[in-house]
Amino acid sequence: MNNNFSPRRAAHASLISIEKNGRYSNLEIDSMISQGSSGASDADKALYTRLVYGVTERRLTLDYIISYLSSRKLKDIDPATLTSIRLGLYQLIYTDRIPDFAAVSETVDTAPSRSRGFVNGVLRTFLRKNKKFDLPNGTTPEALSVRYSVSADICRSLSESYGAQTAEEILASLNAQSRICLRINTCTLSVSDAENCLKDAGITTSSSKYCGDVLCITNLTDAVRHGIERGDWFVQDEASRICTLVLGAKPLETVADTCSAPGGKAFSAAMDMKGSGRLFAFDLHENKISLIKKGAERLGLANIEASCRDAGKPSPELYGLCDRVLCDAPCSGFGVLSKKPDIRYKNLKDFARLPDVQYRVLCGAAEYVKQGGILVYSTCTLNRRENEEVVQRFLAGHGGFSPCDFTAGELSSNGGMLTLFPHITETDGFFIAKMTKVK
Repeated sequence: MNNNFSPRRAAHASLISIEKNGRYSNLEIDSMISQGSSGASDADKALYTRLVYGVTERRLTLDYIISYLSSRKLKDIDPATLTSIRLGLYQLIYTDRIPDFAAVSETVDTAPSRSRGFVNGVLRTFLRKNKKFDLPNGTTPEALSVRYSVSADICRSLSESYGAQTAEEILASLNAQSRICLRINTCTLSVSDAENCLKDAGITTSSSKYCGDVLCITNLTDAVRHGIERGDWFVQDEASRICTLVLGAKPLETVADTCSAPGGKAFSAAMDMKGSGRLFAFDLHENKISLIKKGAERLGLANIEASCRDAGKPSPELYGLCDRVLCDAPCSGFGVLSKKPDIRYKNLKDFARLPDVQYRVLCGAAEYVKQGGILVYSTCTLNRRENEEVVQRFLAGHGGFSPCDFTAGELSSNGGMLTLFPHITETDGFFIAKMTKVK
């Protein structure tokens, strides 16, 4: 075991890097796990990962509490010291199995020596108050922002789309999500064999309510990672898998995934095709094509052909040749805040151009569909402007396409469109629209 790996010191360093360099938390964690934690135990790596994601996810809430505990204003606390206080408070508030003395003493050691007394004082003050704190009441965007640590802009957008009460239910559900879903590689392994393999490694699984080839777990252990490396399974949320079930790719068909990277939906669809036929996996960014190719190779999916293409500028040689086309458009990601905590602090102006981009790539994807073929548009966001309004605009300008209703387990579409709300489905927030080319 690596006795030099300290989960708290590593988390402190990663949080500083994320905030200072604008690095995405998942990339920072992957880098630390692969390069900086050699020989560390699963428990230490799991604690490190939880602390980085947890502090990132709860930053606005933690800072609100710190502002009432500290004698200094937040803007006057240097980043390294503030990060240590956030780490300590996160453990005291949001973890069950870490003793208070460890949360305080070991976290104080992460702070610069000059400010350890201050960090210790803030954390001890919190304990003297019996860890009690008050957060703003009500369902205004500002109150929701503090309670759920999401920008007021995003809270406002959710409230405008679905109402304040539903917005809060969505945010509460996303904050509570902890499951990891594995799509089993059914080309090489049965679901029961995968379940037994995980069980033998001491991993408890639960079955998906919607997808027979998905197993849910709680921790990404080394045994799970080894299974990913072997090509036994890959991580795919139920919502994403439902999307490919709606696509309905079949053996020997020709299928296109026009915004494919990192490739999860292409992999799932290729498995539905039993590794036969042709699946074109396109993405705008050349550097992401290698992710798709490596994933396909690892999973043994020779029917995937990955290449760099602009989804908004379809290739004429494929016009009207595809049985099924998936357009999983770039989006604001409001439905995956639990997995991409960096999105939580975005402003709506960052996403203002997205509906036009989404419309353009959907129009491009439509060119590939043959008569009688299927076109699926999807996003991992909860925002009517990016979802229903884009599809309605497309249908209004493309009379050759018609909405196609579908079901997914107990879920049913309305006019060919389905929104997966996390507080109802216990999945990522997701939008799926299915259309058929009638002429």
